[in-house]
Amino acid sequence: MRFIGIGLAAALSLAVMAPAAVMSAPKKPAAAAAAPDGLDPKARAAGMAAVPALLTQSGHTCTLAEARLIGEDKKSGQSYYEFSCSAGVGGVIVGKKDGTAPSYYNCLETNKPQADGKPSSLFCKLAGNADPKAQLAPFVAKTPVTCPIVNARAIGASPTSTYFELGCADGSGFILVTSTPMSLDKDIKMNTCLAYAPGGNISCELTTREAQLGLVDTLMASTGKNCAVTDKRYILTTINLSTYYEVACQDGKGYVLERNAAGALARTIDCANAPSGAECTLTDAREAKTEQAGLYSRLAAKAGFACTVGKYAMFPSKAREEVVELQCSNRPDGGVAVFDADGNGKVSNCVLSLLDGRKCSFSDAAAAYPAVTADLKAMGKSTCTVSEARPIGRTATGDGYLEVGCSDGLPGWVLVYGGGSNKPKEVLSCKQAAGVGGGCKIANNVRS
Repeated sequence: MRFIGIGLAAALSLAVMAPAAVMSAPKKPAAAAAAPDGLDPKARAAGMAAVPALLTQSGHTCTLAEARLIGEDKKSGQSYYEFSCSAGVGGVIVGKKDGTAPSYYNCLETNKPQADGKPSSLFCKLAGNADPKAQLAPFVAKTPVTCPIVNARAIGASPTSTYFELGCADGSGFILVTSTPMSLDKDIKMNTCLAYAPGGNISCELTTREAQLGLVDTLMASTGKNCAVTDKRYILTTINLSTYYEVACQDGKGYVLERNAAGALARTIDCANAPSGAECTLTDAREAKTEQAGLYSRLAAKAGFACTVGKYAMFPSKAREEVVELQCSNRPDGGVAVFDADGNGKVSNCVLSLLDGRKCSFSDAAAAYPAVTADLKAMGKSTCTVSEARPIGRTATGDGYLEVGCSDGLPGWVLVYGGGSNKPKEVLSCKQAAGVGGGCKIANNVRS
């Protein structure tokens, strides 16, 4: 499991917010408004004339819809313009008479009241900027995360990145990281607010940690498990934006819930099976593992594989099934079990499991050679003691082909196992199996 690295705190040490001097800079106001929307047509004309060149100079991506001159600061030689985009993010751009690059501030920044509580002199008034947070939705849509934005806050910008806090309809919160200047064609990230400790250098303000963790109750309810939640915590977010939470239940059980980037429950994992890096701390995982090992011992016996489970490890599984490697304290050969939701299943020894691409890590495959030798004898081939085995693969119908070599150096065989069965249904010579998956590869078998 790869974990996402959150470097926002370091990046924001370089962040530059719209300075107070800009927000309160003395400006000569444009001529008195004469249009029905209260905006001076002459200011609009001045804006539409000046802004295209300023956008080009700044590198800001915007299909210009409207613009207006807000005012000028004769002392600093700066002119302030608001602009809106039919595609892109509007805001305020500051032209400078000395020819240096324009400064840009999004409307979430400029709409903040001044320190004395009075409205900002750079408040966005164009119709296209009426809802600045809506302009961030296309950036969120470029990520795997689902977040209907109900609130947004500008955090700041560095020379390379721009940062926003987003509050989502389901109570979750994120830090949106875009480029500077903002562009839908550049890298965009969504980092969960839960990755930041409250009160830290960087933390979210639009949603509380309690509200963000409230969605865990909804996730738990969708699992179908009987769990009265007594405690919960955020664990981590992976590089593919899956988020993991731990839940402790009143009956002493515990679970790890995996929520995918779209916000839906992806997996429910018993604390006993929690993956490395996402282990449970709210419940006694050691006790849970002991209990789970006993359960797997019983399920393996039910499937006809007598195994007192000492250790186990999970393989990737489909819905309503568990695929788990079993290490047995009562026998040298372990196996790989596939159990369904009703406790039924099949256990394949560590040779037959290779037919499904599952290699044992607790047990040596050679420990299962006697069982494969017995399969050969059951098919009438009693002179070969298996000393080597190689999976050829499975056909589209599910039949598995296993090549074996013999300890006496004589030609080996290819055993054919039916789909879903650990009993061979056919045995072939290497000559007969020449057209199957490239044929035999074991040295003594090829020499034959």
